[in-house]
Amino acid sequence: MPKYIVTIGLEVHAQLKTQSKMFCPCPVEYGSEPNTHTCPTCLGLPGALPVLNEGAIEKTVLTGLMLGCTTPPLVKWDRKNYFYPDMPKNYQITQFDLPLCIGGGVPLYDLAYPKDVQKNIPNPGKVVKLTRIHLEEDVAKSTHHDKFTTIDFNRAGTPLMEIVSDPDIDSAEEAFAYLSSLRQILVYGGVSDADMEKGQMRCDVNISLRPEGQTELGAKIELKNLNSIAAVRRAIHFETARQTEALDRGEVLLQSTRRWDDDRGETTLMRSKEDAHDYRYFPDPDLLPLHTADILARVTPSLPELPHQKRARFTNDYGCSAYDADVLASEQSLAAYYEAAVAAQPAVAPKKLANWVLNDLLGALNDASLTITDCPLPATALAQLVAIVESGKISGSQGKEVFAAMLATPGTDPETIIKEKGFEQVSDTGALEAMVDEILAANPDKVAEVKSGNEKAMNWFTGQLMKASKGKANPKILSDLLRSKLL
Repeated sequence: MPKYIVTIGLEVHAQLKTQSKMFCPCPVEYGSEPNTHTCPTCLGLPGALPVLNEGAIEKTVLTGLMLGCTTPPLVKWDRKNYFYPDMPKNYQITQFDLPLCIGGGVPLYDLAYPKDVQKNIPNPGKVVKLTRIHLEEDVAKSTHHDKFTTIDFNRAGTPLMEIVSDPDIDSAEEAFAYLSSLRQILVYGGVSDADMEKGQMRCDVNISLRPEGQTELGAKIELKNLNSIAAVRRAIHFETARQTEALDRGEVLLQSTRRWDDDRGETTLMRSKEDAHDYRYFPDPDLLPLHTADILARVTPSLPELPHQKRARFTNDYGCSAYDADVLASEQSLAAYYEAAVAAQPAVAPKKLANWVLNDLLGALNDASLTITDCPLPATALAQLVAIVESGKISGSQGKEVFAAMLATPGTDPETIIKEKGFEQVSDTGALEAMVDEILAANPDKVAEVKSGNEKAMNWFTGQLMKASKGKANPKILSDLLRSKLL
C-alpha cells in the first residue's frame, strides 16, 4: 500500500483589537444587540465612502514585526468581488498583490503542542513559514436556524487580518501548535484577543496528500467551519484518513471546499473551489495607496518581548529550568505576576519564587477554577511569604499553611497569620543549644549510634527536638548544633 505525504497550509483570520471598524467610526463591541452598530459605510449603502483605520494598520504592521515579516514601502487596497448574504457591498475591501506584511514565520513552542505529544515532538524548534499577512474587513455574522437565517451586521467592517502560512505544516499536531503559538503571540502584542469561541480568530485549513517521491503537491482540499484549535486537529486527522482511502481506491481528488461537522466528526462537500481570478480583484478606487515608512517608524518601538524571548531570559537570568520557563512565559499575565514577585524580593532566588508560583499558586487557582488574572493573592504578598520561609523564620510546611490562609483571607499580611498561628520559630542559639544538650545527655545509646557512623540516627534527634519545641525550633540551627556536637 503506498504511503502519502501530508501537506497543510492554514489561513487564519484574526479580528484586530480596535475601538472602531476598518472603514467607519462604528464601534467594535462583542455581544451587543444585533444590528445596532451600523452606518451607511459598513452597510454598503450607495454613495458611502470608506476611511482607513490607522490603528488597524499599525496593529497589522506590529504583527508583521513580531513574526519577522517585511513591510513593502507601498501597499494598496483592492476589491474582492463575490456575492454572499453576509457581504453588504457584494465585494470585500482587502489586499491582493501589495499586502502589509510578506514572509516571516511562526515559531512552534513546545507547550503549544497537544499535551499527549509534548514529550515526543517530531520537529522541535520548527518555525512555520508565512506567505503574507493582509488587512481587510470582516463580513456580517450569519446564524442558521431550522427554516431561516438571521444576519447581524455589527461584525461587518471589523478590521480583520488574514495570516496565510506556506504549505509548511506536516501534521494535525503541528497545525495545533501553530494556532496555539500564533494566538499566544497575538495576545502578547495586544493586537487581538484571538478568542475562537467569540469568532475573533477563525481558521481555514488547506490540506493535500501526494505519494512519497512525488514533488508536485496533490489536489488542495479546503476545510471550513472550524471553531476551535482542537476541532482543527480532529478535522485534519479525519480528512487525512479520507483522502488516503480515496487515493488507495484509485480516485482522482479534485480541488474543493469541504465543511467540517464537529458533531458527526466528518467533512462534507460544499463546493468546487474557485480560483483567484473568479473573484475579479481590482484596486479600490476610493482608497489611495499607502506609504508605510512613517508607520514602521512609529510601530517599531512598541515591539514587545515575545514568549520565546521571555523564556530564554527566565532561563538565563533567573535560573529557571527550560520547562518552568516555558510555563511561566506561556501567558503574559502569568509572566507579569512572576516578574512582579521577583522584583518585590530581590534577595530571594528567582527559582524559589518560580517553584511557589508554578506548584502552589497555579495548583490552588486550578482547584478554585480561577485564572492568574483572578488571583486574590498579590505577587508582592506571595514574594513576602517566600522570603519569610527562606529566612528560616517558619518552616516550609508552615509556609504552606500560611499560604492557604492568605488565599482564604485576601489582603491579610503573612506576618499577621504567622503570629495568629503561633508559627514564629525559635532561633535563639543559646536556648536551642540547651535543648540539644539535654536530649543528647538523655539518649547516650543514640549518640553512640551516630558516632559509630549511623548518620541516619541524626534524624531521630531532629524529630525529637522539633517535637519538644512544638515545631517552633529553627530546623537549620538545630541541624548545625547537632552536627557540631555529634560529628
